[in-house]
Amino acid sequence: MRVLLSCCLLVLSLPLQALPVWQSPEGLDAEHLGQVLNTRTGEWIAPAALVMELVDEDYVLLGEKHDNPDHQRLQLWLLQALQSERQQASLVLEMLRSEQQPQLDQWQGQSLPGESLKDELGWQGWDWSAYGELVRWGLTHAGRLLASNLSRDEIMAAYQQPEPLDEQRYSARARDRLGEIMQRSHCDKLPEERMPAMLSIQQARDQRMAAVLSGAEAPGLLVAGAFHVRKDLGVPLHWPSESAPPVVVMLVEAGSELPDAEQADWVWLTPAQPEQDYCAQFD
Repeated sequence: MRVLLSCCLLVLSLPLQALPVWQSPEGLDAEHLGQVLNTRTGEWIAPAALVMELVDEDYVLLGEKHDNPDHQRLQLWLLQALQSERQQASLVLEMLRSEQQPQLDQWQGQSLPGESLKDELGWQGWDWSAYGELVRWGLTHAGRLLASNLSRDEIMAAYQQPEPLDEQRYSARARDRLGEIMQRSHCDKLPEERMPAMLSIQQARDQRMAAVLSGAEAPGLLVAGAFHVRKDLGVPLHWPSESAPPVVVMLVEAGSELPDAEQADWVWLTPAQPEQDYCAQFD
């Protein structure tokens, strides 16, 4: 009882900033909105309690839906909250490619330029308004900001000479599920002959993220898409066997199916963006 009371007092005494105001318009009346589900026990906890759950973890995977601004804002909130308890040694971003690391190292801990930072880092392919603050936070407050995505040349190599999914790491169910996800992400128009290349790129990305994060100084945190962090499909499958597995936190929109314990350790429920039919243009 004394230990539990001390833990509760710590949570109450945390100098946390207020949670960001919701930006997404849907699911605002959802039960447990803004709370975090422990997938092992079924218990819902407050974000401040999640901070205390993560503060002593060496490595955390934080999965998002890329087009939900609440997810990027909560990521920044979580990093700031963890930083108030201990130094964040490493921040790893899917949105940064390996060839950008020299530029990141050049700016690490330095006085950062204004709008020109985006161009000086060679930022491409991702919404800077969504991730710019995370990049700046990583360069200013983390011990090191690390790129974890493949370079263009590496992507092309994985496409031209695809490596099949490692059957010792991916179950038959996982291989089928990844194929379904890949086909759906291409509006069900991906030619069958191109599927091995797409899966090869996905595997190579997850391998790289696992290698970068597991080799980074702890505590380290990876921000990536939800499928990349899933325990049954992504980065955890490639984690070094001699190391304790990373903790998986997934930001999930209200109204979506909630991941279970085989997919994530914690599920943070957020409002949802309006559903968009990205495939309509191909009909």
